[in-house]
Amino acid sequence: MMASALEINTLQDLRNYVYRNICEHNELEPGIFQMTDRLLTRSGTPCGVFFCLYGPRSVRLTAIWESDGNNVLFYDSAGERTSILRLPQAPQLST
Repeated sequence: MMASALEINTLQDLRNYVYRNICEHNELEPGIFQMTDRLLTRSGTPCGVFFCLYGPRSVRLTAIWESDGNNVLFYDSAGERTSILRLPQAPQLST
């Protein structure tokens, strides 16, 4: 993956990157499928974001950004981890 070329400063940058990556990896046309995200918390403190792209035929493809290690973990429709990307800098989470 293009980790050195990544410039993710905001949560919206992260959303866009995750969406493009999932679409590219699964050969989906960007802009066609809906993606949702949910802020993850631990003891009331934000600790990451869960992303879910709703693909064709009820397929759900997911990714999780965890703030502690600053990694994005990508999963396929069976829940198997497909890749991990360490981000050069963490986006700012807003509560």
